[in-house]
Amino acid sequence: MIDFEGRVAIVTGAGGGLGREHALALARRGAKVLVNDLGGARDGSGASVDAAQAVVDDIHAAGGAALANAASVTDPDAVQAMVQQAVDAWGRVDILVNNAGILRDKTFAKMDLADFRLVLDVHLMGAVHCTQAVWPVMSAQQYGRIVMTTSSSGLYGNFGQSNYGAAKMALVGLMQTLALEGAKHDIRVNCLAPTAATRMTQGLMPDVVLRALRPEAVVPAMLLLASADAPTRAILCAGAGSVEAAHITLTKGAWIGLGDDADERLREQLDKVTDRTRDSVPESGNVQGSQEVKRAMLNFWRT
Repeated sequence: MIDFEGRVAIVTGAGGGLGREHALALARRGAKVLVNDLGGARDGSGASVDAAQAVVDDIHAAGGAALANAASVTDPDAVQAMVQQAVDAWGRVDILVNNAGILRDKTFAKMDLADFRLVLDVHLMGAVHCTQAVWPVMSAQQYGRIVMTTSSSGLYGNFGQSNYGAAKMALVGLMQTLALEGAKHDIRVNCLAPTAATRMTQGLMPDVVLRALRPEAVVPAMLLLASADAPTRAILCAGAGSVEAAHITLTKGAWIGLGDDADERLREQLDKVTDRTRDSVPESGNVQGSQEVKRAMLNFWRT
């Protein structure tokens, strides 16, 4: 098993479901775990420390070390205090699993903007608040592992989840840049896209499917991404015992030039532009611009 002895982890949204399994698994492997959970309903309403404390009690009963915290990840001051709680108790923070989330599902035509904004605040800004709070700690100790919880709804879309999908894909963009910025401090940042039956998925899938998608089946992917040997800038998708990798790729494309008929030339070459035969995963966003300028220079000299 991957060993987390001596490591300190913070898991948000860990009072039940997937977050609970993450916290228990890290504790079983030796990590000291701060269990964060607002204790509200799946739509974000309500608050109580009871859910987090129940997980802490389970960890203590198994001989592990844990603390409960009921901060809302949407409150940056409360998040800073949460990280300080872990540092005061254990002296460091090695692992952050940004797992907290809510659902406010409706079709885009019927969605209230307040529900759109709240989902973004919890998923995206919640992860930003938590990551920003641990970043100086991880930078100073020259070690950190951060796991963002994305979703196939963000990567590929899902009917009725425009707010959730937008937030989850935004976390991928956040991960891409933070992985680059954190490299010099050995802060590795990755995304996990789980398929798991939790309170968040009740009513969305048939019971037989929900029973197959036990949350603990996602945990091995999280453990790898939180480990000393973790990759960085990876997107792992996990569920029901399977693990896949998702990639944001760039095709080789085509040069269509400028001029009044450029749109027509694009239409004629669209199959070539979208051909994935030789697509690649860019090392950074600069690759797109470099590829385009290089092709433009080659065609300039030819003309």
